[in-house]
Amino acid sequence: MSEPRVLVLRAPGTNCDIETAGAFERAGGSPDMLHLYRLIESPKALHDYRILAFPGGFSYGDDVAAGAVVATELRSKLLPDLRRFIEGGGLILGICNGFQILVKAGLLPALDGLGERGDLTLSWNDSGRYEDRWVKLRVQSDKSPFFRKGDLIDCPVAHAEGKVVVSESSVIDRLREAGQIVVTYEAADGGEAAYPENPNGSVAGIAGVCDPTGRVMGLMPHPERNVDGTHHPRWTRDGLQVGGAGLRVFEDAVKHAASV
Repeated sequence: MSEPRVLVLRAPGTNCDIETAGAFERAGGSPDMLHLYRLIESPKALHDYRILAFPGGFSYGDDVAAGAVVATELRSKLLPDLRRFIEGGGLILGICNGFQILVKAGLLPALDGLGERGDLTLSWNDSGRYEDRWVKLRVQSDKSPFFRKGDLIDCPVAHAEGKVVVSESSVIDRLREAGQIVVTYEAADGGEAAYPENPNGSVAGIAGVCDPTGRVMGLMPHPERNVDGTHHPRWTRDGLQVGGAGLRVFEDAVKHAASV
């Protein structure tokens, strides 16, 4: 089985590209890191890959709004190629700032079609400040190849604009019915998460969603920061030596990409 090629796309201000590429490599993929402008110059290069990743960071300093500049570039210059990539079975993952990019580009949640925006967006945390803490995620759906329903995953968040908000309550019903609410924040006792376990106040505790195909996935927490047991703050107490819980996200994506 050949190693699926992974394109990790970066822009000015991106700061999690190396960690994301490292997670995919550890999971068995073959990652390359590329600047957004190089892909805009040669969009056909996208089709040499099976997975496209938008890592975390602060693209363009979040000066306009988190992820907004890259999202505008995608919509105006790369949307047709992204559409063909998805239709051809390619996987797309957006983490933190990458999630913000995918939402603002209209690739998520895409309830009314790719490129259509307005159903869901990401706003300022209820706390009014940047949140950097570990959270628990419960996988609620098996629609996305990145996740297995029922799994519980520990990983950190690091964002100021991570609150999922929707245009109207019916959007939540549509997302839930379609299996597009993939991961939610979970309280330590297994119940519904309130602050700080839900670090931003996201409606319905949403931490990540996918598109109707399941192949485009975005989430605010950082699974690439828990791919080794020693990444976890309790690794000595809990005896975590090999493989962090976040590694499976990348392993499952690589395995899926290699099988199609």
